Amino acid sequence: MKFLRKYIDSIKPQFKKGGKFEKLSATFDAFETFLFVPDKVTRSGAHIRDSLDMKRLMSVVVMAMLPCLLFGMYNVGYLHYNLTGEAKTFWQIFGFGFLKVFPIVVVSYVSGLAIEFIFAQVRGHEVNEGFLVTGMLIPLVVPVNIPLWMVAVATAFAVIIGKEVFGGTGMNVLNPALTARAFLFFAYPGNMTGDRVWVAGIQGSGMPDTATGATVLGNLLQSVADKETYSAIASKLPGDLDAFLGFVPGSIGETSKLAILIGAFILIYTGVGSWKIIVSTVMGGLVMGWLLNAFSANAYMELPAYRHLLYGGFAFGAVFMATDPVTASQTEKGKWIYGFLIGMLAILIRVVNPAYPEGMMLAILLMNVFAPLIDHYVVEANIKRRLRRLKRAPVKLNNQ
Repeated sequence: MKFLRKYIDSIKPQFKKGGKFEKLSATFDAFETFLFVPDKVTRSGAHIRDSLDMKRLMSVVVMAMLPCLLFGMYNVGYLHYNLTGEAKTFWQIFGFGFLKVFPIVVVSYVSGLAIEFIFAQVRGHEVNEGFLVTGMLIPLVVPVNIPLWMVAVATAFAVIIGKEVFGGTGMNVLNPALTARAFLFFAYPGNMTGDRVWVAGIQGSGMPDTATGATVLGNLLQSVADKETYSAIASKLPGDLDAFLGFVPGSIGETSKLAILIGAFILIYTGVGSWKIIVSTVMGGLVMGWLLNAFSANAYMELPAYRHLLYGGFAFGAVFMATDPVTASQTEKGKWIYGFLIGMLAILIRVVNPAYPEGMMLAILLMNVFAPLIDHYVVEANIKRRLRRLKRAPVKLNNQ
């Protein structure tokens, strides 16, 4: 590492003002700060010094997502060989999934970072580390059969329209990764829904014609459309243990609730993710589930509330999407309101509206828009409460 440090220091003057590659200073700075911690320190004035900078914060979030990524790779291979009926070893199963998922991760990072570098060069700003998280989130929320060119287009849309037009990292209104997923969902619905997009190779040769990779939520909506009873629907659902561990079709990183809980623990323990948003989102989902159980207008509404947390991307969204510090509420009370409404809306959308079997994506994007309004009313309410307290307080004269 010392050799690398010396080499970077030797070429550094060429990228400074007056150097041969002055125009590429932002790109050089991005690579340098990615490899080494900047040695810049404050020299004057009063400052709060903290070891948690943007790069470390983003690195923690990426580490928290690694269990979801690794299990997603294994699950891709497991579902494929489960449908084909072939017996394979652990490493063969994981290797198959790795070869399917890793290119999606590479395309996401390459296309997104390329745009980030271009905008940094044009604006003359430093390259922000925000895309380290977004580049990992996008592959985890898409089906394994998504074409790579669609990943590149969706990533470009998310970075340009979802972030850069608002001013870059820290200024965006909507979560960039969910913006990419929403773009794919509405622009290419055939590649984001259906029975044959969730299991790798299901459309390839040698796969039985009767093979299906429908998600649990897709099966639930289909059963409701066929007006089946709850007992008939329940018999088709996977066991709670399988749903918790994640051996079900779905987006690459959203199936394993165990892996998501490990990530949640990392985020909460390090203070990076808001436990208030996570807990309130779960509470909102449970409350809406219980309300639907009380009405039971159809078989889907009879589904136990806790099972909504096991199916689809509810848990992943609550931990990694709703807690985005840029697009979530900033006030402490606002975080409870924000998360609670996300949980309620997600379950309401997936049960009542058959066009959107998931619900979590739309719920979070909607509440991203309302987050500033929630914070505004929380602050205004706090100001009014303090003013009333001030009026009720006895006035003390200076000579008393």
